Amino acid sequence: MTAQNLLVELFVEELPPKALKKLGDAFASVLADQLKAQGLAPADAVVTAFASPRRLAAHVTGVLARAADKAVSQKLMPVSVGLDASGQPTPALLKRLGALGADASAVAGLKRAPDGKAEALFYESVAPGVELAAGLQKALDESLAKLPIPKVMSYQLETDCELPGWSSVNFVRPAHGLVALHGSTVVPVKALGLTSGNSTRGHRFEAAVSPVVLKDADSYAVTLLKDGSVIASFAERKAEIVRQLAAAAAKVGGGCRPIEDDALLDEVTALVERPNVLICEFESQFLGVPQECLILTMKANQKYFPLLDAQGKLTNKFLVVSNISPTDASAVIGGNERVVRPRLADAKFFFDQDRKKTLASRVEGLGKVVYHNKLGTQGERTERVRSIARAIGQQLGGDVLAKSADNAAQLAKTDLLTDMVGEFPELQGIMGGYYARHDGLTEDIAFAIEDHYRPRFAGDELPRSNVGVVVALADKLETLVGMFGIGNLPTGDKDPFALRRHALGVVRMLVDKDLPLSLNRLVALAARPFVEQLLPGGSGLVPVELMPPDADENYLYALNQHFGVEKSTGLELKSFIFDRLAGSLREQGYTSQEVDAVLALQPQRLGEVARRLAAVRAFAALPEAPALAAANKRIGNILKKSEGEGAAVQQALLVEPAEQALFAAMQTTVPAANARFDVGDHTASLQSLAALRAPVDAFFDGVMVNADDPALKANRLGLLRELHNAMNRVADLSRLAT
Repeated sequence: MTAQNLLVELFVEELPPKALKKLGDAFASVLADQLKAQGLAPADAVVTAFASPRRLAAHVTGVLARAADKAVSQKLMPVSVGLDASGQPTPALLKRLGALGADASAVAGLKRAPDGKAEALFYESVAPGVELAAGLQKALDESLAKLPIPKVMSYQLETDCELPGWSSVNFVRPAHGLVALHGSTVVPVKALGLTSGNSTRGHRFEAAVSPVVLKDADSYAVTLLKDGSVIASFAERKAEIVRQLAAAAAKVGGGCRPIEDDALLDEVTALVERPNVLICEFESQFLGVPQECLILTMKANQKYFPLLDAQGKLTNKFLVVSNISPTDASAVIGGNERVVRPRLADAKFFFDQDRKKTLASRVEGLGKVVYHNKLGTQGERTERVRSIARAIGQQLGGDVLAKSADNAAQLAKTDLLTDMVGEFPELQGIMGGYYARHDGLTEDIAFAIEDHYRPRFAGDELPRSNVGVVVALADKLETLVGMFGIGNLPTGDKDPFALRRHALGVVRMLVDKDLPLSLNRLVALAARPFVEQLLPGGSGLVPVELMPPDADENYLYALNQHFGVEKSTGLELKSFIFDRLAGSLREQGYTSQEVDAVLALQPQRLGEVARRLAAVRAFAALPEAPALAAANKRIGNILKKSEGEGAAVQQALLVEPAEQALFAAMQTTVPAANARFDVGDHTASLQSLAALRAPVDAFFDGVMVNADDPALKANRLGLLRELHNAMNRVADLSRLAT
């Protein structure tokens, strides 16, 4: 059985550009997996996916014309059921053999083998290998069925169907051709009302010949490029666009470079079959509009690549990736310049109109915009964010920071009412910063309005000023507490209010800025304005100012009760935030053990987490660490079983030499460790505990904790509880035990 390479192509009308790459990869991978499962392709077969606007294709190496025969052993039934006392086949066995296409003559060849506690009969046969035509048909059907199609179209077939003009087919786009070549031989398969052949079509406008006839599977990409003017490979087409963009920017000169946007690059790659990059320009007068507006309208509406100068400022030049390559490209260039002009004029109009009203004059309008049917309007939300921002600002910077944060929070959402943000929602915050500067507000306020959505995504920059950090924290905490308060928690992959991103943003600001804020207190601060707004008389709860810094809040529970949420989501919210922190730390290279050890204590100041992790890592490297971690785990288990027992340690009740030695060692080691912990030297604090290894080991070797004398038992439990508390101030060391 000679192996040859296989090529399958489905020729269709223009596919959705944002889904093309995923469609091409899925088509090729499922097709190849099915061929491998049937024994038609080897496990190490090289699979190459092709995807262009009008085709999905796959090239698979080493495909057999017929799969190898396969020995099959089928369990029939227990021997006691299949054979009678004289060894003759029972009717049940003969019936089962008949179902497999065998008769009584096969009984003598049946294999007897143990099967659990009993002996069973097995029928051994050879299954003929599947023919490529049948195997490919199955693989093709499966690959089409499993395509991640964003939206299905229904269209009617005109030929090769039962009712021409009436028979319907459902697929992402109407299909017009099917190629299946094994080497140079056409494999007869059908799909979507099409029969396979060896010809396809090239570029819609610039193909040298039509149809394009393929000599064999291996010549697909070369022939399609030569005769069809199509670069079939998505990756090669993308690389060619990148090369041409760089060359065009170099031609413009002045250190210009095209804007970097992978999503735009992928989309444009999915729009053209043979790219041709052209240089265009617009009138310089439009450069007075914020460059973010111009860049967004060119990218989102026209799929252009704006050119930035060496300083990162927008120029009046842009690059177009055309699908045609005329000898004289002036008409194409002129057409694109003519199309972009009204887009830029609209942006300029919006910018000019918006500046006629100050941000402060728009505050009242937020009261007419619904935020959430249970949580009120954007105006009410703004008041809650202001309250949270004032409280955080007061803690971090006193009256000055609190006042600036209050002003910024009041104006942060007003740009939602502007024409520019109404047209381009992606510019919310950014336009607010521009309009704030136009209104004569300070740079701190402008930055805070612009940055309060940050970080918008993983790896995004944090707010640039303290005011921005306070407002961003307040905004995200208000969203988290509000959604958890009404029981609107994310489930699975559904997170419509981006609560995971908000929680990660809170984590990053608290950690990276090392803010001296308690997480419990922050949740309480964020929940209080909801209670004051939504519950009569603020429900009479204790003011946050009177609560201890690390006390658990009870405002969220009041919200849950108000909205009929059965259980309190306060603990869930904190766990949700710690889960985001744990994931972030693991991505940074910390082990699960290290992260679990530190976060098991749920430290309230998240800025300390990095120092605690460093201390745990240094401690784990000590030779004493494994024994102390194991002892810590043992102590924890003992204390769990003796919940509520134990007493303050009385030195007079320490009768065994080992417990006396441990107590003496703790008198010097524990105060030293605590002193270092109190000044923030977590590494030294943990390392000083290494001196306890020998006395701890001796204690467990020579002392019976559960003594018959209740006083001795309580005293020893008290000693272990003191030791356990001292060892677990930085992290839960038992999590390091293997």
